[in-house]
Amino acid sequence: MMISVATVGISYNIPVLRIIAGTARGRKLLSLPKDSGVKPISGRIKQSLFDILRPKVPSSRFLDLYAGTGAVGMEALSRGAEKVVFVELDKRCVEVIEKNLERSGWAVRGKVFRANALSALTWVPFRSGVQKFDLVFMGPPYRDREERPLFYCKQTLQNVASAGILEESGWIVAQHHFREEAPAPEGFVKFRETRYGDSWLNFFKRA
Repeated sequence: MMISVATVGISYNIPVLRIIAGTARGRKLLSLPKDSGVKPISGRIKQSLFDILRPKVPSSRFLDLYAGTGAVGMEALSRGAEKVVFVELDKRCVEVIEKNLERSGWAVRGKVFRANALSALTWVPFRSGVQKFDLVFMGPPYRDREERPLFYCKQTLQNVASAGILEESGWIVAQHHFREEAPAPEGFVKFRETRYGDSWLNFFKRA
C-alpha cells in the first residue's frame, strides 16, 4: 500500500509503515520514499525483535541509534517505553521522526537528536536527560549509495560500552548484515543471535 504525504516540504508516494502493537496499534507512520536510500526495518524483523523484548519494554528508557524514520523507537513508545531517545544523522529522517512524534502525541516521551552514532556517545545523557538506558537498539545501514559495504556495528557497540550509558541489567541489540562481524565489546557477552535473511539480530548484556 502506498500513500501520498507531504514530508520535509515535498509530496512523496511512500510505503505505509504501521505500529504493530500497543496503545497505537495500527497507526500509520510517515516514512521516506524507497529511492531515498533509507531502508526501514522489515516488519518481520521488528515483530521478532519486540517478541523478544516484550518483558523489558514497558517503563523502559530506550535508545534508538541510526534511527532512520524511527520505526523501532515508535514501536517501543506504543508498547509502553517511558522514554525513547532517537539518534540519526540524516536531516530528512530527523524531520520525519519529529513529525511522527507530534502526530502520535509522544513529543514529551520522545526526543530526537541529529548526530553520528559512530562518534563518542558521552553527550547523550547530558542532552537527553536520560543517564542510563535499559535498552539500546542499533540498526546501521549496510551499504552506501554506491553499494559499498559499511561496517558500523563493531565501532558503535564500543561507543555504547565506553559511554557507560547502559543500565547494569540493560541489553544492547544490534541488527547487521550477515557478513559483518559484531563482537561483544569488552565487559559484555553475546547471549542470543538470530538470523533473518541477510540480517542478524545480536543481543548483548554485561558479562
